[in-house]
Amino acid sequence: MKSTIAGILIPGVFVVVAVASLVLWASIGPLDRVEKRIVGLDNVVVDTTPVILVAPVLGEPIRSGVEPADLPGTWPWFRGPNLDAICDDGVPLSRQWPIKGPPELWSIDLGEGYAAAAVRDGCVYVLDYDEEASADTMRCLSLANGTEIWRNSYPVPIVWNHGMSRTVSAVVDQFVISLGPKCHVVCWDAATGEARWLLDLVLDYGATVPKWYAGQCPLIDNGRLIVAPGGDALLMAVDYASDSAEVIWKSENPNSWVMTHSSIVPMEFAGRRMYVYCGRGGVAGVAADDGEILWETTDWKVDMATSPSPVIVPGGRIFCSGGYRSGAVMLQLKEDGRKIGVETAFRLKYRQFGSEQQTPILYDGHLYGIRQQGEQFVCLDLEGNEVWNSGTEKFGAAPYMIADGLLFVLNDDGLLTLAEATHAGYRPLAQAQVIKDGHDSWGPMAMVAGRLIVRDMKRMVCLDVAKK
Repeated sequence: MKSTIAGILIPGVFVVVAVASLVLWASIGPLDRVEKRIVGLDNVVVDTTPVILVAPVLGEPIRSGVEPADLPGTWPWFRGPNLDAICDDGVPLSRQWPIKGPPELWSIDLGEGYAAAAVRDGCVYVLDYDEEASADTMRCLSLANGTEIWRNSYPVPIVWNHGMSRTVSAVVDQFVISLGPKCHVVCWDAATGEARWLLDLVLDYGATVPKWYAGQCPLIDNGRLIVAPGGDALLMAVDYASDSAEVIWKSENPNSWVMTHSSIVPMEFAGRRMYVYCGRGGVAGVAADDGEILWETTDWKVDMATSPSPVIVPGGRIFCSGGYRSGAVMLQLKEDGRKIGVETAFRLKYRQFGSEQQTPILYDGHLYGIRQQGEQFVCLDLEGNEVWNSGTEKFGAAPYMIADGLLFVLNDDGLLTLAEATHAGYRPLAQAQVIKDGHDSWGPMAMVAGRLIVRDMKRMVCLDVAKK
């Protein structure tokens, strides 16, 4: 009799508990998925979206009728006109801020991610992700007030993984060229938003989408688009002005290196122009004229994720840094007859210097950047010796730039610090919370005519930092 009663009561108790649990879950609602990222402990989200075996169809532009702003200045691609994160347009900037910080000119909401601004002719371009439409969306905004001028998109399903968008587009001639999270390269008409062509680097060139999606920013050099598929070709050059995106050359990829988050940088050495790229298995220099691999080394690679771009240092040197305890290395190119050799000049342990996401800045014979270990801003000489650090001031993995002899350094939470750009010491001048309730403020900065554009995971803000 007792076993019969137990057989009836116990399942009933489980049913009641289950129902109560469902009611409690429903009353709480979904949890906010934006959680504080713990550096070095990131778990890569598995993308369960179906594999698309055909390239997405480009959409038609939606125009608002708003005109571009009548404002000067250009920040046409990743790290600015000279690819060095230094603004030298001659606009004097303020060295003191009001108590509330530099005036906010405008602020807009964005899809979750870190894609940042490219600016030209009074327009701000950002490759956003429209989660509701499941589409990469190029947005053209007015530099004056952030109002949308046009947008255009193409469908691509993406599973959230610390946001979706990652890159800075490139504005050249009458075009805007973007590289999306799943390695779609698209050319748009900068004025009208018409989509001209699309390259699917995965389908067409055997690329592998990196962990946390593509972070490589397109490089424009000598009238060509340079990208690194890391599949059938390590690098390739494309005639972006042609209607069919004609491929001019493709370099070999003998070691089967795959794409990283790092972007390509140009370099001159021994009378040859080349492109330096940190692939999944090492670093290589590729000839700009025909795509020949001029040199390569496996002495620098990051096991988890390579994000910073290499920094070209005078004298044929290349400074590479990374996160996840990889540290940094200075490579030295050598002329060897008609060949180019490469060796390691020195190596830094991660406690000395290592950058998880942002690319260090070479300025006045010194290297500036955020050291992942301790999250301090540091200044190094060109032999890797620490000159100074920011002490108790910590910045996380956020971006920084130099303009008018000033350092602009953001932290993860949207706190902006202004300091003198000098190797004489860490000399902060002002500080302000420029993104309210900021979170993962990792998108690279842009500076145009005294206007500083920053973003966190969900918002883009334009600040007036010009001298009054």
